[in-house]
Amino acid sequence: MPAFSPKPTRSYNVRSISFPARSHPKICRIEEELNKLSYWDTSLANAETIHAGLSSLGEIYRCIEDLLNLTSTQQALAQQQEEKWVGDMLDDLIRYLDVCSFTIDAISLMKESVRDLQSALRRYKGGGDSSIENNINAYILCRKKMKKETAKSLASLKQKDSISAEPSLLTANDHYLSAVVKALREASWITISIFSSLFLFLSVPVLKPKHSKWSLLSKLVHKRSAVACEGQPEKMNELENVDLALTNLLVTSPSKDLEPQKIEGAQKMLETLDISIHEFENELECLFRHLIHTRVSLLNILSHQLE
Repeated sequence: MPAFSPKPTRSYNVRSISFPARSHPKICRIEEELNKLSYWDTSLANAETIHAGLSSLGEIYRCIEDLLNLTSTQQALAQQQEEKWVGDMLDDLIRYLDVCSFTIDAISLMKESVRDLQSALRRYKGGGDSSIENNINAYILCRKKMKKETAKSLASLKQKDSISAEPSLLTANDHYLSAVVKALREASWITISIFSSLFLFLSVPVLKPKHSKWSLLSKLVHKRSAVACEGQPEKMNELENVDLALTNLLVTSPSKDLEPQKIEGAQKMLETLDISIHEFENELECLFRHLIHTRVSLLNILSHQLE
């Protein structure tokens, strides 16, 4: 299995996207959305920024879908006879659809695990209740499985950096066609970058129950202290905050009863994570639909070229 790498094959370049003058309004709209993401930093994205990125990405592919359905776009591509380029783009879309589908399924399972744990915390009555520990263990197993599978998905994304256009197409005098190709290429690059950020978010170190219950707590507290000493904002994401809350919860009092304030703290962190997962799920489902429609539009163009 390929090792998970925290760095994407291609970082999204920090720049303002510029398309040919007098571009079609649909192309201008894609340009606007791409410029929102021009400063995207894969390694620093948190739940809020990833959610915003997925939302913009869905809008980009919605605009691309509309662009490909324009008669002017279809005629321009047909005149250039770019069957190979369209075929490469179709392959990329299949890969993005596979990754998107997997991610939706994976975070849906995580959402179920989070909600089971929330329910167990609400029902806790004290004493020898083992349901919370059982649910924590189930949550940990879910996290470990996700970490393992996201490595595979990231490797799939990296098989090809982006679509590659034929030199004749990019140097053609048809500025409109060049703008269409540029829009699709930029969209492909930022798709890989945003999914890489999402996988980094989902792949933070997992709480390991075989170790001392103090070990992860100490590690996370040390991380916060080190960051604070450097004068930088804390970079704990929502998953790490849940890990910290759950580990703190397991450090029980001599009576072995869970402390109410620790339960409350864990519930707050789980609720925040649940909201983030739900937002990811909604945006990914929307993106999945737009990717399908984009692929159908390209298939129609390709079929007309082959007639």
